[in-house]
Amino acid sequence: MPDLPTGGADDDAALAEFGYRAGLTRTLGSFHTFAAGISYISILTGTFQLFYFGYASGGPAYWWSWPMVFAGQFMVALCFAELAARHPVAGSIYNWAKRLGNPHIGWLAGWMMLIASIVSIAAVALAYQLTLPRISSAFQFVGDGTGTYDVAANAVLLAAVLILFTTLVNAFGVKLMARINTAGVFLELIATVVLIALLALHVVRGPQVVTETAGSGAGQPFGYLGAFLIASLASAYVMYGFDTAASLGEESLDPSRNAPRAVLRAIVASFVLGGLVLLLALMSVSSLRGDKLSTEGLQYVVLDVLGPTAGKAMLWCVLIAVTVCALAVHTAAVRLAFAMARDTNLPASARLAKVSPRFGTPVLPTVLVGVLALAVLLVNIRRPQIFTVVTGIGIVMIYLAYLLVTGPMLVARLRGRWQPAEGRFSLGRWGLPVNVLAVLWGAAMTLNLIWPRAAVYNATAPYHWYLRWGAVLFVGGIAAGGFAYYWCVQRHRTGVLAEHAADPPQVSAAPKEATLS
Repeated sequence: MPDLPTGGADDDAALAEFGYRAGLTRTLGSFHTFAAGISYISILTGTFQLFYFGYASGGPAYWWSWPMVFAGQFMVALCFAELAARHPVAGSIYNWAKRLGNPHIGWLAGWMMLIASIVSIAAVALAYQLTLPRISSAFQFVGDGTGTYDVAANAVLLAAVLILFTTLVNAFGVKLMARINTAGVFLELIATVVLIALLALHVVRGPQVVTETAGSGAGQPFGYLGAFLIASLASAYVMYGFDTAASLGEESLDPSRNAPRAVLRAIVASFVLGGLVLLLALMSVSSLRGDKLSTEGLQYVVLDVLGPTAGKAMLWCVLIAVTVCALAVHTAAVRLAFAMARDTNLPASARLAKVSPRFGTPVLPTVLVGVLALAVLLVNIRRPQIFTVVTGIGIVMIYLAYLLVTGPMLVARLRGRWQPAEGRFSLGRWGLPVNVLAVLWGAAMTLNLIWPRAAVYNATAPYHWYLRWGAVLFVGGIAAGGFAYYWCVQRHRTGVLAEHAADPPQVSAAPKEATLS
């Protein structure tokens, strides 16, 4: 076997269980992996991007969706922490689904997660439009913002600049990405704590504000419950991506110990800090009346409470958070594409799985992911609904990909096939009930996410039926078309590429599926 990169022999032995040899360099420490997870979730990016939607849909009481979503996603995170301790491998969702289920389930999970990640890069990058023009009107390059397509077109322009940046950084290697990401997360965490303190100093009403619905249940089929289910998407759109810490397992030091901690710390920190930001924003904004909260969101709150100088300084911090969030999503997508290509599970796999000897990273997938994210933007350039439609489609597929991990994991537990890593993170006797809750939660929220409601997918003109049903049509087409392609074409080529295979090489040979089972 060739010389192993820096890292423990046990961690490289875990790769051998999948038939891989170590091909990526281990350089990332515990804070790097934590930073990757928390920057993907990105407290400031998600809350600032989607507060307006949650408030418009459910009023101040929408805040309760934050702890609700956390409770459900924490069950998923606990399952992922066990998997990260047992299988710290690149392309975590894909490899976990493959290991727990079978190659078909693994491929579908990887395919859904890969497409979702590409769409998510575009969705995150669009957050530049929600922040930069609030800092200065000079950033509204297309028109003055009042034209029918001014905002959407300018959003695409700003997002394209960010995607170009994340592509270049990722192409130059994981060390550069980790340094920028870690610095950005450090600033984001400080900014979040400072924001919480400043908002707390300006409170004008008590925490009972979160019991007010502002009449948002009127006209809903299920009263306020219907409104709350719509509003809960604003929280569901934020609290995911904690698996990124595990997806960098092959580039991390002692990942079987550090990755589970990073997964759990990322989601807990995001819940606590994000929940306080949302609560104190509602308590400190000068007025809950008018439409500013439901159109401009937290950007309006910050400027209203802190004034133009301090408020704009905080918005610059939000901009940094958006940048490192997009960087983390891009990084995770590249590792997933690399993992699937290493198994000959993507077209041109040999090229996609090639690691640059100079930069120590798969360069071609980095560029390809960036180009495809730009394509998602261009397709939607004249759609005013771009924010909610693009974001919604990406999140639905991520929740489905998570289900394709927690579901097979539950089956493995019931059949007695699941064995946690000895001496590492384990749920013990709580594993089964936690796993059941994770599956039930994932199924319920996926249904809520994909439900074709006009308020979510077609709230503004033009009112086209295909926009309202966009998530169902797009996600269904991606899943059905992707699996049909795998079944008819790709599964016959599946097998670990010789240059990535453990010794002895695990080449494509009959029985083909046994290599990955």
